[in-house]
Amino acid sequence: MNLNIQKSFAGDIGDRGKLYLVGTPIGNLEDMTYRAVRILREVKWIAAEDTRQTRKLLTHFEIDTRLVSYHEHNKQNSGPELIRLLQGGDDVALVSDAGLPAICDPGADLVREAIAAGIAVVPIPGANAALSALIVSGLPTDRFVFVGFPPRDAKPMSEELARWKREAATVIGYESPYRIVKTLTRIAEVLGEGRQVCLVRELTKKYEEAIRGTAAELLQYLQEHPPQGEYCFVVEGGSASGSEADADEQWWSALTPEAHVAAYEERGLAHKEALRQAASDRGLPKRELYNLLHQS
Repeated sequence: MNLNIQKSFAGDIGDRGKLYLVGTPIGNLEDMTYRAVRILREVKWIAAEDTRQTRKLLTHFEIDTRLVSYHEHNKQNSGPELIRLLQGGDDVALVSDAGLPAICDPGADLVREAIAAGIAVVPIPGANAALSALIVSGLPTDRFVFVGFPPRDAKPMSEELARWKREAATVIGYESPYRIVKTLTRIAEVLGEGRQVCLVRELTKKYEEAIRGTAAELLQYLQEHPPQGEYCFVVEGGSASGSEADADEQWWSALTPEAHVAAYEERGLAHKEALRQAASDRGLPKRELYNLLHQS
């Protein structure tokens, strides 16, 4: 990739328009910035992930800019058309359903296409669910990793959790109310029931809630209070350094699963706890290791 230098407001972009990435509220409309309202009024086009949702926002702030659709299922056609409009001199604002665009949505593709076409891409900061959850979690904020939505299938999820096990930074992600218990269960199985986690839901809304505790404590809470609303999860990073983690792995890496569990039992652990610890070492759910041990 050739060096690309963008001077958003002083550079020579000729007659081309600018692509503005406009942050919108994640719940509370008072989080809309003055600058965001002004930009949405001044641009020629607003490209929205869900035009019905965005139209409500525009109506509230009395914005009558033309609205077009840009989402995962039409980006192959809509993207080139937006680039054509930008190259023709029209300014375009990109918005998502909530928060900052181009994070876990197809807006990132449009950004890359705009950069390749020599179009200035300008951020208009606003609310963000992941960072909002991080700063209220009480967990370390000096180093963090955003993982988006975890994989749904068992094997990719096991591989993802194995990476988290070695990650010293705080881990932030998103999850639906339908999957949060399953995801938290696997976090407890692989990273340990004592790993500190914060679940934040309904950010900036009336029923905003932050639940802080160990993975085991949060699972118990969700059994008594069924999940509602979209969640951000914030997970404590591992304490071992990379070299220490590698050294920890070396002692069991040559063992079969049966020998791995037996080694913990020889250290005095009960079978159930030995199974849990071995599964955690291997980045597997405890149930998956149990099935592996009992295959005929």
